[in-house]
Amino acid sequence: MASYRLLSYAGDDGQANAGILVGDSVFNLASEIAGQDNADISAASLQTVLDNWDDAEPVLRAIADNPGTTARNIEDVKLCAPIARPTAIYCAAANYYDHAREMGNGDLDKSKLKPYFFIKSSSVVIGPGDDVRLPQGHSEKYDWEVEINAIVGREARNLTVDNALDCLAGYCILNDLSARDHVRREDWPFGTDWFSHKSWDTSCSIGPWITPASEIGDVQNLDLKTWISGKLMQESNSDQMVFSTAELLVSISSQLTLKPGDMIATGTCAGVGAFTGTFLKPGDDIRMEVEGLGELKNPVVAGD
Repeated sequence: MASYRLLSYAGDDGQANAGILVGDSVFNLASEIAGQDNADISAASLQTVLDNWDDAEPVLRAIADNPGTTARNIEDVKLCAPIARPTAIYCAAANYYDHAREMGNGDLDKSKLKPYFFIKSSSVVIGPGDDVRLPQGHSEKYDWEVEINAIVGREARNLTVDNALDCLAGYCILNDLSARDHVRREDWPFGTDWFSHKSWDTSCSIGPWITPASEIGDVQNLDLKTWISGKLMQESNSDQMVFSTAELLVSISSQLTLKPGDMIATGTCAGVGAFTGTFLKPGDDIRMEVEGLGELKNPVVAGD
């Protein structure tokens, strides 16, 4: 079976098209599906593909093995966020042992903890190559966080560790950009201000594409790296996760039903800027790499 990735790219009219990447070749997914016998699947977007993941998956494998339309080279297309407006973005906080240590929390005792989540607005999503805009007056401490982003393809509730990963369609990279001087509110006694800290225009870059879950052998053993303007800042492995991807899915699904298109950002590793006093500034460029998931790049510019 040929390896493939799912992506969104800008068509000639500037609108996002669903595509399938085989090697270095990008094929229009709607055109490819139209050429498949008895394939009644909408490829208006990758979201519509995820909405019908059980039917779509064998069709996608067949397309990857024998595409039938004209391709574009990956170097000649403008990639967009794979899913422009995710149905939900659930984010695991402080979920890497090495990141917990750099925050001064020592060695966490997992037996005394439960996963800790916040929600990021889907309206702040951007794609590969899009500008990370730093809003003026909002923060002086903009930071980066490379994360493995799990994408749901099957509705799921009350999962177990043994079956949790079966609900996933795939994975991509997510940059959980943060405003570190908004970690806490001083005018209210309620603790962490996740909204100001995590959700501002362009504060969630995802991409470059969706790697099918079936092509990732062990999501708990993937290398993660971040470079800021060419300097390596984060370098770790997902074996540092406090709660595994499966355990995070179990926790969320015990509270609510996971839906196709939901995203679970599984936490970041050590090497964020907050603990060295290094923060993003206009003119920087961000490059993130996760083993098996590709490379996500974004320039940093001044916002309004």
